[in-house]
Amino acid sequence: WICCFLNHLDKNAYNNLLYNCTVMGEFGRLYEQQYAVALFNSIRLDIEGGGGPQPQLLHRKIPLENKSIFSGSLFHYLEENKKWRNHFLFVPDSYNISYYESKVSHDRQLHPKGTINCAGYKVLTSMEQYLDLIGNSLPSVKAKVGSTPFLKCASQFPLILWHPYARHYYFCVTTEKEQEKWHAVLQDCVRHTNDGLTEEDKVQTPAFTDAVRLYRQAHGHYGSWEMMCGSPSQILSNLVMEGLLPELRDLISPRLKGKLHERQRNWMLISDAVYSLVEEQCQSQYEALFQKCEGARSSLDASIRTDMDQIITSKEHITNKIKAVVLPKAEKLLKVSIQPYISSILDALMEPTSRGFSEVREVFFRELVDMSKNTLNDSSKETIHMEKISMLAFHPVKMLSCYEKVEHLSLEGLQQRFDVSSPSVFIQRAQILMREQMDDAVYTFEQILHQSLESQGTEELCKTIQRCQDRVIKKFDYDSSTVRKRFFREALLQIFIPYMLKQLSPSCASELPRFQELIFEDFSRFILVENIFEEVVLHSAMKDIMMAVKEAAVQRRHNLFRDSIVLSNSDPSLHLLGENPSIDWAKEHGGAKEEVDGAGEDTEGHPESESAETQKKRRMKQVVSMIQDEDSQVMSMESCMAVPNNDDIPEKDEEAVPLSERSDWQIQPEEEDTALTCMCY
Repeated sequence: WICCFLNHLDKNAYNNLLYNCTVMGEFGRLYEQQYAVALFNSIRLDIEGGGGPQPQLLHRKIPLENKSIFSGSLFHYLEENKKWRNHFLFVPDSYNISYYESKVSHDRQLHPKGTINCAGYKVLTSMEQYLDLIGNSLPSVKAKVGSTPFLKCASQFPLILWHPYARHYYFCVTTEKEQEKWHAVLQDCVRHTNDGLTEEDKVQTPAFTDAVRLYRQAHGHYGSWEMMCGSPSQILSNLVMEGLLPELRDLISPRLKGKLHERQRNWMLISDAVYSLVEEQCQSQYEALFQKCEGARSSLDASIRTDMDQIITSKEHITNKIKAVVLPKAEKLLKVSIQPYISSILDALMEPTSRGFSEVREVFFRELVDMSKNTLNDSSKETIHMEKISMLAFHPVKMLSCYEKVEHLSLEGLQQRFDVSSPSVFIQRAQILMREQMDDAVYTFEQILHQSLESQGTEELCKTIQRCQDRVIKKFDYDSSTVRKRFFREALLQIFIPYMLKQLSPSCASELPRFQELIFEDFSRFILVENIFEEVVLHSAMKDIMMAVKEAAVQRRHNLFRDSIVLSNSDPSLHLLGENPSIDWAKEHGGAKEEVDGAGEDTEGHPESESAETQKKRRMKQVVSMIQDEDSQVMSMESCMAVPNNDDIPEKDEEAVPLSERSDWQIQPEEEDTALTCMCY
């Protein structure tokens, strides 16, 4: 019926629904320009090299290969028949949630009933929050006091996945304890899928993010953007819907009939249908655009390497001329509108972030102490209980206390002045960095401990663990200090630079075209005056930002003083360990076999020749759930009366034994006094 409704719209409405063609055309032009610029910057960085402190911790290349994050049963509302059913949810290493009719369906490897990609979603735990967002999505449709909502929850503990454009998902559990656990898991799924653009790609990622930013700036949208999350096709779909949705809402809202809840439901169905069409078109158009740019990469690469010196000289010449025009205005703006606010914003950023990283350190320390106690109390002298440590960074409940610290970050009073839509962009980035630091610390500990045991054996095992622990904690202190300082600089740039561009563009934009005429035609693909203008503005603010971060670094309460302890890179062999495969602790040092990584196992097997217990152990090796126990109760698909409690998931206080949207302005890992490259995330 939605298709029939849309087909009856007038020609104007149909043109509005094809709005994404215009968006993709303009974005495609910007992307091709920024692709050449990003390729030039990448090659130049490779040739000239980058300085800056080297990380002390090792980095795991594929941290979640063949692992699962969570699984369990809960109530799920089905839009098709408007009923609640008990479904089994499974979260694999991709963080895309799959839901099955029952656990038996999952164990039999049947196709899931559906899959949820959580990019762009918000996790809500009350109907009041949800109804407020629904009311804001259709401002012309106001709920009366005491009106009945269109959805009645199966229990008083709901979990709702809300998206401004796409389909909503409704779940319920039976206890507050379950709600907290599932909320942590769903938040992890949102956080991970939002972080969909890899930093490893030094060409595609900066080209894409700069093109998106420049497109939004051309349409008057400066500052951070909450919907810069997910894969490129999802981000582009959000970009299209940002302009299309208001027109679609004005067109359709007067035509919606019926009771309040019916109009709200119908609007959500229409929005989801349009979003699905837009995403399908954006994905195919972006793939074609990307293939076009990749096809021209070899010729662009050859041109850059042939004329590198001339391109750099030409760019420096244009940069000096633009500086003469822009710097006086930028410095005046800095003095009046930026400098008075740097310290207050930095304090607001540093306090919760530093508490978060301190909590990461504390959780890591507690888990190692717990592991040492278990090892000491074990009757075997050679058993090492590593199963609780190996995937600590991806444990939703154990990491929750770390993430909660930074949730208190608030920029209230400054958001409107500097066009910061929400602090969630910074919160999510800090949480991602915290997770990366935790995993790096765990991985480094594993490698160092394994190296020590190979050379020294298992005698005095607890002392060996203690030495490895102290060594890793020192490296964590050093790296976390460096990571936080970079995060603070990026966050300040993301807040101030869009504001400065918005203020300076009206007076400077008319003067920029004349500088483009000074660039040789052969170099014009790699030198764009718009990019140079932004780099000049960026550099004008960097001195004050660097100074503010340096001054804050000496304050002991932020724990940034630790990087003054010079850690020599006297561990060349340590970094070689990073190339080693994952360690099978169960095989080598007597850990629990059912909890080891099952990567490389034969997942097919021969069920007819195996006992039920053997098949069960095989499944546990194939998919290692960090939280869910394989022995939890299996519920039939008809049951809607109770949900398993997942009691095997430890609560935060039971465990202890006493870092999109990417930053919009990313700093390259170079020395602080070298030129910084402007990059949008």
